[in-house]
Order: sequence, then C-alpha cells, then structure tokens
Amino acid sequence: MHLSSILFGATLLGAPIVHASVLTERAVVDGPCTGSGGNPGVCIATAKCSSGGGISISGACPGTPADIKCCTKTSCGSGGNCRWTSQCTTGNTASGLCPGPADFKCCLPKSSTGGFPPPAIPPVGACRQTAVDGARKIVAAFPGKIREIGCKRTCACPGTSDHCCGLANDLMTSSGYGVRNEEGRPIAEWIMNNRGSLNLKYVIWGQKIWSPSRDAVGPWTGWRVMENRGDNTQNHWDHVHVSYNG
Repeated sequence: MHLSSILFGATLLGAPIVHASVLTERAVVDGPCTGSGGNPGVCIATAKCSSGGGISISGACPGTPADIKCCTKTSCGSGGNCRWTSQCTTGNTASGLCPGPADFKCCLPKSSTGGFPPPAIPPVGACRQTAVDGARKIVAAFPGKIREIGCKRTCACPGTSDHCCGLANDLMTSSGYGVRNEEGRPIAEWIMNNRGSLNLKYVIWGQKIWSPSRDAVGPWTGWRVMENRGDNTQNHWDHVHVSYNG
C-alpha cells in the first residue's frame, strides 16, 4: 500500500494527520518562546508573569493551556534583561529578578555587579536600635535581595504608624517601586520564623499580615488578608513591612 493511501485511509477514519512541522512548533510550560521584538521569553501563566514584572503576549506558546503565554521582561538589575542562561553572552547573570524557571535569569553587562548598591542601614539617630539591629539581621540573611530600607518618618510619636517612632522597616525588594513580585515572600516568612530574635511586632507582605501575638506560625498563603489600598506599594507587593516592639 502506498503512503498516500495510508494517509487517505486515516483521514476517512477520523484520525488526525500531524505533520512533523507542526510537532516542532509546539511549546511547553516553562519552556522558551520569542516575545515581541524578538525578545527571549518563557511560557508561563499570565499571573506569574505579571507578578514578576513581565509582559505577556498571546500566540507565542502554541499547544499550551489558554492561560500560558509568552512572558518577557526587558529590564532587570542594572542594565540587564531577562533571558535563558544559554543566551546570556556576557556570562554574568543574577537570580531572583525574572519570572519563570531557575535558568531564566537576568543577563547583565559583563562589568555589572548584579544590580543595586548595598542597602543603607538606617542610622541609629533616625531609628530605634531594635529596628537597626533587625534590618541588619534581615539583610545578612538575604544578601542582594533588598534594594533599599526605609525607617523613620516625620510624624508624631506615637502615631498611626510604627515608622513615626522609628520602630519599623520598609524593605524594598530588588524589582523596585510599584512592581508586584514574589521576592518578598521568603523574606517575610523568614522574619516570622525568626520573630523572637527580631523582637517582632508584626510583618506585612503581599496584602497579608502576620502577628506573633495572634497568629499561628504557617506559610504566607494562610496569613490574614488586609484591605485593598489601591496599588502595589500600598498593598505591600514591592516591599516587606516589619514592625518591632519598643
């Protein structure tokens, strides 16, 4: 029997004919794709892409579920962009700055140190020693993950915030202001687990709060949900808030 007869018979029986060219075009979840402008991307869920500061486009991840789209992030670290490690010609990559699997990283210029200058520790004159010591411990536990630290605000003490008394830290994640990301969760959970040595009053991350005085120890997913304050900064999606006991 000729090949053409076999194919024709398969069609009559309702069996789909899949050509080799079609097979090579199928994508996989967490696999590579090409975004707009030819930028390297990764096929992931749109929510995961957005939370990591990326942009999703449709039609670039064929054969995957509807919510899996090609995610690109063209700016990360100091002058870098997100791409697969095999595509980073400088050989200088930084983890934790790009959405997707572990080998989709921030590709940096060869001379770059990865990102951001070491965070400034709040001076004792502006913050209580408890907040200074707490910030130092957290930064030491997460080197390179905290971009900036805020502490004292100009307001009456006691006031509406522990910042008024220099008893709180805002720990900005490496993605920067206004960028919803996943970087703060491990930091926030570490703070919960080290509550005793930090003299912790409460910690906030990702529109959720945990207090040792009223909450059971557990993952961030089970923390108390806070009200929606309108943007990623007010909802603590770009920084971890830590309040300390005086």
